[in-house]
Amino acid sequence: MIENAAANETSDTEVAYGEATGVWARVAALSFGGPAGQIAVMQRILVDEKRWVSEERFLHALNYCMLLPGPEAQQLATYLGWLLHRTMGGLTAGLLFILPGFLSILILSILYAGFGETVIVAAVFFGLKPAVLAVVVEALLRIGRRALRSYTRALIAAGAFVAIFFFDVPFPWIVVAAGLCGWLGGRMAAPAVTAPSSSGGPLPQHQTTETDRSQRPSLKRSLAVACLWLMIWWVPILALWVVLGNQSVYVQESLFFSKASVVTFGGAYAVLAYIAQRAVENFGWLAPGEMLDGLGMAESTPGPLIQVVQFVGFMGAFRNPGALDPLVAGVLGSLVTTWATFAPCFLWIFLGAPYIEWLRGRKALTDALSAITAAVVGVILNLAVWFALHTLFMSVHEVEIGALRLHVPSWATLDLGAAIVAVGAFIFLFVLRWGMMRTLGASVLVGIAWRVLAA
Repeated sequence: MIENAAANETSDTEVAYGEATGVWARVAALSFGGPAGQIAVMQRILVDEKRWVSEERFLHALNYCMLLPGPEAQQLATYLGWLLHRTMGGLTAGLLFILPGFLSILILSILYAGFGETVIVAAVFFGLKPAVLAVVVEALLRIGRRALRSYTRALIAAGAFVAIFFFDVPFPWIVVAAGLCGWLGGRMAAPAVTAPSSSGGPLPQHQTTETDRSQRPSLKRSLAVACLWLMIWWVPILALWVVLGNQSVYVQESLFFSKASVVTFGGAYAVLAYIAQRAVENFGWLAPGEMLDGLGMAESTPGPLIQVVQFVGFMGAFRNPGALDPLVAGVLGSLVTTWATFAPCFLWIFLGAPYIEWLRGRKALTDALSAITAAVVGVILNLAVWFALHTLFMSVHEVEIGALRLHVPSWATLDLGAAIVAVGAFIFLFVLRWGMMRTLGASVLVGIAWRVLAA
């Protein structure tokens, strides 16, 4: 059915599928640095180098992907792959984007579960955690420079941060409010709110002008795509439920991460706090602080940052193996979690992309999406502050004053070693202009040295 759908859809380009597959493999191999770095890699290769997609169209797709629940960089790759070669192109781009990270996190999870209590492994992750904080801040600045091109958008980002950090406003409400601000600003012709016009120059050499006609969406196609991808997503989960029962850790993981893939917005940075809290407090899959170990793995390997959920799934099944060997259970937990996390991503793109392309150029939609992108910057700032508090302090408690919620660290629990590593990581990244991998490697060495001297 997928092949038939691909055959019935007309590609917008003359790019050879084999050539595009090689490029997607290259993008996957270079997909370090979180969503900001991954988006920059795709823009450099697809827009600047290959000229397969115009800058205007790239940003149009990016704004839509940042509106969706799930990893925006992986969904952007799927969207652009679909734009080039329809269904098979989207599958190729999306799956290749996931594969290197999946294999890397699986290997690191096995090492962590088997040797995590050893001094050297503990020291490695002690150095990684504070370094991740510097990487998150860099991602915040890079995305902010792209999204906050006016004072009004900066105000939207600030409002989103205050709403989620101090008042615990759910992200979907922030999305709705930001979208309304962008739409109303566009209706009022406020240049500070609306997206800057982009002529984009001539179309890229492979781009045609027949796009809008060839991909105009239809109800029949939408129903077929929705049914197909809902079956792909849920049939394996229902099979696990029937065979193992609803108390199985695999069923619990598949249901939890399916829910997370639907209700959590803002990309990996926005979803991690939610997942960490549930995994530690509700399910007991992780010990406090282990989520940052998993994030360190995801930051130092290619692929989407949301791949950290694979570590959560591995550890949850490893610690609740039932009749299976713990390592076998962990691998199965990794597969189940990855499936539940990424299957919905393909549904959102294959179902929504034709409508987004059809509506391309509608000013109201562009204004609303641009404002939502600005709000996401505020959500990432919230995560950066949350990581800073939980990385640098051993004890952080919440104080509620009416509707206001304050996160107050216990200054007596400041981790001096973590603070030194964090300062070093910021110097490496922002002053010396080192790359992310070099920064993470140097931070690990500093962390090991601190642990050795403190022993």
